[in-house]
Amino acid sequence: MVTGAGLAAGLLAVSYQVFWRYRCQNWGASPDEVALSLPGDELIPEPDVVTTRVIAIGAPPATVWPWIVQMGSGRAGTYTYDWIENLFGLDMHSAEVILPQFQDLNVGDEFPIGTGNLRVEELDPSRLLVTRVPEWNWVRIFFLVPQESGTRLVLRNLIAYPGMNPLLKYGQRLVTEPGGLLMERKMLLGIKERAEQATSDDVMIAGQ
Repeated sequence: MVTGAGLAAGLLAVSYQVFWRYRCQNWGASPDEVALSLPGDELIPEPDVVTTRVIAIGAPPATVWPWIVQMGSGRAGTYTYDWIENLFGLDMHSAEVILPQFQDLNVGDEFPIGTGNLRVEELDPSRLLVTRVPEWNWVRIFFLVPQESGTRLVLRNLIAYPGMNPLLKYGQRLVTEPGGLLMERKMLLGIKERAEQATSDDVMIAGQ
């Protein structure tokens, strides 16, 4: 017998798949950006979750880059809801300034993050940063596209759930995708705010 709560949960799951999932996965992204093939996509050839979230930033890639490069657990945080991340012991404390000690990032560098280790897989300054947490089957790609008005910052996630049955995978996506949007929207807005403020400060200093 289907209970009211069970029916409501089923309707929510169906409505998410039909009406909300694409928007949740691809917040801010154009169809071309969703379809874009990025370096790092090959690290998880058959992902169960792919998200491509994009924000326009009124600052050049060289100004955006330092904020991205210093991110991480025990580093400059991720400019999102620290209190939520720290419930999981991630040691995130979002910085409001550029931290010189975290600017020298190289391919092969590894940093602890919760129960896993985040590894830098590819890096092209002011253009591309690819990281992977093997224990979580998770790849994250930051891709910076220069524009006349600033930067399009593309953030892609690829996640796999190897060995998980299809029903559990679906349930996992119902949590991962909206939860990821909540955190990453805040992150992207945080990067935008910091980079644009840095650009504004540079203009003010230049005009003095």
